[in-house]
Amino acid sequence: MQIYLGLGSNLGNKRLNILRATEMINEEIGRVLISSSFFESKPWHFESDNTFVNIALKVDTTLRPEELLTACKKIEREMGRIYTKNGEYEDRIIDIDILFYGEKIIKTENLTIPHETMEQRDFVMIPLCEIAPDFIHPVLKKSIQELCKSLNESK
Repeated sequence: MQIYLGLGSNLGNKRLNILRATEMINEEIGRVLISSSFFESKPWHFESDNTFVNIALKVDTTLRPEELLTACKKIEREMGRIYTKNGEYEDRIIDIDILFYGEKIIKTENLTIPHETMEQRDFVMIPLCEIAPDFIHPVLKKSIQELCKSLNESK
């Protein structure tokens, strides 16, 4: 299954954190097919002096959605991510979001795919548009390029 992931880091050597996470994804989740350029962004919905570095990845995996979520959380923990605030946004060494799992729509207690607020986030959409401009969002029925254009127009 081809999936799309969004990665972000705003602590330590951010680019190195992203590269290390990409290597771990390649080893533990599946073959990384393509990676976007680095995109720098400000924190979203929380205050911090630390800016983020973000990328999007296209990955070929055999993991089922729940297994994929478990693997992403495992990589975050192994890299030193600490979850301190009950579900609130905060600084992090690495964040791995599942953006798409093929064209599937999944909504469980633990997992929502496609990622619910991705189309509001330039740090997700710009890197994703670089690697998958023609991919159609299975819920919104628009291409990533169209969603990215709408995001830019709303600023």
